[in-house]
Amino acid sequence: MKRRKIWVGLGTAVLVTSQVAAHEERPLPIPGDGVAPAGRHAAAAHRHGAPLVLAAKAKAGGEGGEGDEGGEGAKASYDAGLKPAVRFYRDIELIRGHLLVGDELVREKRWAEALPHFLHPSEEIYGKIRGDLKTYEVPPFLAALKALAQTVKAKNEGAHRTALAGLEERLAAADKGVKAKAADWQPFVVDTVLEMLRSAMGEYEEAIAKGRIAKPVEYQDSRGFVWQAEKLFGTVAEGIGQKDADALKGAQAAFADLKKAWPAPVPPKTPVRDVSQVLADVSKIELQLGRFR
Repeated sequence: MKRRKIWVGLGTAVLVTSQVAAHEERPLPIPGDGVAPAGRHAAAAHRHGAPLVLAAKAKAGGEGGEGDEGGEGAKASYDAGLKPAVRFYRDIELIRGHLLVGDELVREKRWAEALPHFLHPSEEIYGKIRGDLKTYEVPPFLAALKALAQTVKAKNEGAHRTALAGLEERLAAADKGVKAKAADWQPFVVDTVLEMLRSAMGEYEEAIAKGRIAKPVEYQDSRGFVWQAEKLFGTVAEGIGQKDADALKGAQAAFADLKKAWPAPVPPKTPVRDVSQVLADVSKIELQLGRFR
């Protein structure tokens, strides 16, 4: 019988058996009842949008998706519990996170290393949000994503800058469309930031194996997601500071500590901070921002 960890919160995980019947759903255990602290190899969330909190839905035979995380069933079950607007905007911001770290690598002339981060948005994220674009009055931008990736393949920096600027204009339409429908923008942004950090945490753990950073792309994904989450948080920081200056300072300090895990776009051979340390920093951010949700 195979056992694996299923996240029930940013700071805790619970071991569940994966040998259950097909289509069987199990309720989440109550936090504090059999919950073990997240350790060095807590289960990694599925790529691009599977936050650390996952529904405990196992597949027959115990085979999961990337990171052996319970597969698409668990991820879809969790996402179904998110507000549609938060899910959509999180995915828009994850695209931006890919572009952010990819552009860092382009600026260092590391074209081959940058390319996956310009391919993943169209290959792994766009399909999930395509049906929601009309809801938020966002023109389709798949062609723009693919054109940007082509500039990276061609190693054409001039064309890359032009294509990136054009895509950023398309993504700005998503900001406008989502904000127009959000009842309370500040809590909405806080929710989105925390979802991005959960996704980043899963990527960071997936990057590490046997005390080494074995998957540079996942390390870079998590870096891009954290950097973009901080940027998004910055757009509401002033309002948060007016309500609670101490909470703002605490969140900013926790972000600064969190970012120490990614000293550069190209990863070191061994992690600067282990998974439990990174998880603790994310939990501190959640604690500070939770009062604004």
